[in-house]
Amino acid sequence: MGKSPGFMSRMVKKLTSDVSELDAEDLSAEVERSGCQKASECAGTGEAITVKGRLRSVEICPRDSVATLEAELFDGTDGVTLVWMGRRRIPGIEPGRTVRASGRVAVRDGRKVIYNPYYELQRAP
Repeated sequence: MGKSPGFMSRMVKKLTSDVSELDAEDLSAEVERSGCQKASECAGTGEAITVKGRLRSVEICPRDSVATLEAELFDGTDGVTLVWMGRRRIPGIEPGRTVRASGRVAVRDGRKVIYNPYYELQRAP
């Protein structure tokens, strides 16, 4: 009927795939369009990176009497923990919010971390 095989295969995939899997693909595609790096491709400690994704969780973590605000950013490929030292709350930093963050990546307990990142709150696509 004039529909390409690609259209049918995309429709079948959308009907049979898990919602979280489709959401991850959409996030990953948005990251590519925005020109940011994919979290899964950021490996080097000390590497300056810019990532974009959705905050999965936000929590206050008192570590050695210094409060830190930690947020897990997920871009569809991997997660990066954003850590603000000495902060208990930042307006707009809340689960579900889309954020673009820049800084130097470190590894803590096997996870990618950016300490005191520069961040921009983004509008939902």
